[in-house]
Amino acid sequence: MTTTAEAVLRRDRLVIAAGLAGTTALAWAYMFYLAAQMGEMPMSSDMGEMAMPQMQSWGPVDLALQFVMWSVMMVAMMVPSAAPMILIFAKVERNRRNSESPVAPTAAFVLGYLLVWTAFSALATLAQWGLHSAALLSPMMVSTSRVLGGGLLIAAGIFQWTPLKRACLHHCRSPLHFFMAEWRTGTSGALVMGSHHGAYCVGCCWALMALLFVAGVMNLLWVAAIAGFVLIEKIVRRGEAVGRIAGVALVASGLAMLARAF
Repeated sequence: MTTTAEAVLRRDRLVIAAGLAGTTALAWAYMFYLAAQMGEMPMSSDMGEMAMPQMQSWGPVDLALQFVMWSVMMVAMMVPSAAPMILIFAKVERNRRNSESPVAPTAAFVLGYLLVWTAFSALATLAQWGLHSAALLSPMMVSTSRVLGGGLLIAAGIFQWTPLKRACLHHCRSPLHFFMAEWRTGTSGALVMGSHHGAYCVGCCWALMALLFVAGVMNLLWVAAIAGFVLIEKIVRRGEAVGRIAGVALVASGLAMLARAF
């Protein structure tokens, strides 16, 4: 009986892990496609280059396309770091529901998580629109202002040391604590739980996402570096300490960039 239960758990884990991996792969494939279309492949971006910004204003189609880009990019960056929480949720659901498959509630959990990041993507798109309108971004979506770039680095570095960052990261790093405090039954409950987890993740990572404007929103090496750092913060044993050390490095980098601006 135990062997059968373990086999079912392994099967569930494989199905859900494959779904997460496939979703992430598709999101990254889309990002590479966009980078190729823009002629901005990962190795070609340079933080030091301040290109002339596009002067034409955005229309509704431009705004919609940027929103899609941000939404897909958040899937590519955040699903890997959320995978441990999602797999634990699926395991708990299987244990609670016995013979019923946990796939549907797990899908609802993931949907709730991604809906929050989609809302963040809408805000990021509006922020990009504002920066573009102010001629503070290059055609490749890199900051054209060292003051802006330095300010974003310093703000992100300081945020790494704030109580809000620490509280949100604690929830992301403690799945069992999160489930004990937030558990809700049913598919609708899973959707709410996923959205709550997504809110904690946004609270933890929003400042890091703002750094995409420093080296280029479509600089895929920069995107991958931030995604990797988020993953380290959430799952590595000393991830919190790594995050604080990185905060100091970000502030130092920001100050150095500001010094070059004057």
